[in-house]
Amino acid sequence: MCIGRARSEAGEERQDQVIGDDMGAFDELKVFCGNANPKLAQSVCDYLNIPIGKADVFKFSNDNTFVRILENIRQRDVFIIQSTCTPVNDNLMELLILIDAAKRASAGRITAVVPYYGYGRTDKKDQPRVPITARLVADLLTAAGANRLLTIDLHAGQIQGFFNIPVDELTALTTLGRYFQDKGLDDPVVVAVDTGITKRARDMAEQLQCPLAIIEKRRIGNDDHAESLNVIGDVEGMTALTFDDEVSTGGSLTSAAWALAERGVKEVYACVTHPILSNQAASRVAESPLTELVVTDTIPVPENKRNGKINVLSVAPLLGEAIRRIHEGQSVGEMFK
Repeated sequence: MCIGRARSEAGEERQDQVIGDDMGAFDELKVFCGNANPKLAQSVCDYLNIPIGKADVFKFSNDNTFVRILENIRQRDVFIIQSTCTPVNDNLMELLILIDAAKRASAGRITAVVPYYGYGRTDKKDQPRVPITARLVADLLTAAGANRLLTIDLHAGQIQGFFNIPVDELTALTTLGRYFQDKGLDDPVVVAVDTGITKRARDMAEQLQCPLAIIEKRRIGNDDHAESLNVIGDVEGMTALTFDDEVSTGGSLTSAAWALAERGVKEVYACVTHPILSNQAASRVAESPLTELVVTDTIPVPENKRNGKINVLSVAPLLGEAIRRIHEGQSVGEMFK
């Protein structure tokens, strides 16, 4: 009887501890980063009014990644900011090793803050004998020791279901929409660059209180080449604002801009959360009918790619507020209401 009561009390104590963990019952907040986007991590720490965590993250001459955390994080609430952008595999390994180092240093909780989730496009088997790499990355993050994930605008919503840990997906839609609200576009229409992004584009159209149009396109092969086919909706004489979650080679974006120009729009603006801007994307944007491409700093945009048409907004306040709320056990969803 006494043994049973002891087990019951121990179980209740463990349950209370889990509930306490969910409510942010952790010691001091600590933020660390790898080499993917240190400027964004510093901006997040500036928002939180805390110093960025001290850590060595580098490669040995044999190309092995090494991490050493240079301060005590025992029972601390640790957030590791690292986008898995180019070089994707190096940044992913840095993130995994940072998580492992934090776990072995007895961190109280480890949140992987991945503003851009690489391999997000490989989220399903759409051809024979191909992987679902987005799921593999989720398994790697969990196995490394992450207790939760904080990210922005996943390429596909179902990626959240690949994790067995809590996932908070933020959206830069409000940040981008506020910019264009302040800009005051003349007779705007929001244009989804493909059918897959239609729901988010509709949310943007509601924020700007304007109509929605859709670009119908066909992707050809696995080489990032896409052909825009048709504009669904009335856009003639209006100011078009295209919306997408990421821009890689710029093929889809600039094809959409040319298609809209042929349909008689006055101006074409574009907003994108993740500016991958690989290959000749920046020059394609410069040569396109786009008046302005507005992106965020989930991925760093080097100066040589900022060609006068590309404008970068910071998501540091968005991430900083989400981190504060997670640490204090407050609702993250309330940020968007």
